[in-house]
Amino acid sequence: MKNTTRNDAASQRISRRDVLKTFGLGAAVLGAPRAFGQGAAWPAKPIRLIATQAPGSSNDATARALAEYMTKELGATVVVENRPGAISTIGGEVVAHSPADGHTLLITLQSSAAQASVLVKNPAVNFDTDLVPVASVGVGPVVGVAHKAFPANSLKELIALARTKPVNCGNYAIGSGWQLMLHQLSKDTGAEFNVATYKGTGAMLGDLYGGQVSIGAGSLAGIGGGIKVGNVKPLVVTTGPHSKALPDTPTWAEAGFIGPAYQDLAETNMLFAPKGTPREIVDRIARLVQRSVVESERVRNVMATLAEDETPLVGEDLHKFIARSWPTYRWLTREIGIAQT
Repeated sequence: MKNTTRNDAASQRISRRDVLKTFGLGAAVLGAPRAFGQGAAWPAKPIRLIATQAPGSSNDATARALAEYMTKELGATVVVENRPGAISTIGGEVVAHSPADGHTLLITLQSSAAQASVLVKNPAVNFDTDLVPVASVGVGPVVGVAHKAFPANSLKELIALARTKPVNCGNYAIGSGWQLMLHQLSKDTGAEFNVATYKGTGAMLGDLYGGQVSIGAGSLAGIGGGIKVGNVKPLVVTTGPHSKALPDTPTWAEAGFIGPAYQDLAETNMLFAPKGTPREIVDRIARLVQRSVVESERVRNVMATLAEDETPLVGEDLHKFIARSWPTYRWLTREIGIAQT
């Protein structure tokens, strides 16, 4: 599989009803500042929420919806700051070097957190040791699609065609789950892909809609409009369960592809705090995130836009998700030999 760069995405779920049962805390518990141990009450000042993607992204939309809900529940202002770039290490460094008091948090794509140590030379932050994961906040299904005029109308037809000649493929980010899945698909089937990497889904979609590349992938939130108007046609749901929005489009498993590369590269936004943040604060933020998908209309609207109906993972479930997903991202990236930046 040929890769080039152009400068121009969990199996563990709980229902929202379970969230209300498990985390049914009263407004007084969540709403008022609390003292933890011998330390000061939290929050004691405005909270900074560092988003690692630009305004307009699913990462930014999720951050702003969470900030609005947390501001209301905590009685303290939560301000979103966008710090994109360098596989999320720019924003990650800001948070890692901030006081571990719960007043500076990070929201980033978990694939970036997984990949930073592999893709960045001497990264300014180590996501394994400098930060602590708090909660996941889904980005919805990621869908592999083809240009409307592309001869293949299914994953099976795509593989058959790519065995006869390489297919030009758009990739929304270096080391993305989509890129790694294509690498594995090539190994498993003999299909060949020429992968062109873009700086974001928007740039990739421009070339995909224009026919400069034949296939690509993106979150259903970003690519769903193109599917709806017929600019592209869906081939496979690459992350997440079978999508109600695309009832005739199979997942990898439904198409017969089983293995870490196909099942362990789920994409999600993930909230982090600096290492050393008191456990009581981490747990309280996690509960707020889980309650937000039930209680916040804006958060629900963002999740609906993303076609996302999963409840955020926290605690042990979150750590199990990371333990399964991050090693798969890393060994596949090393196997491909993607150059560090």
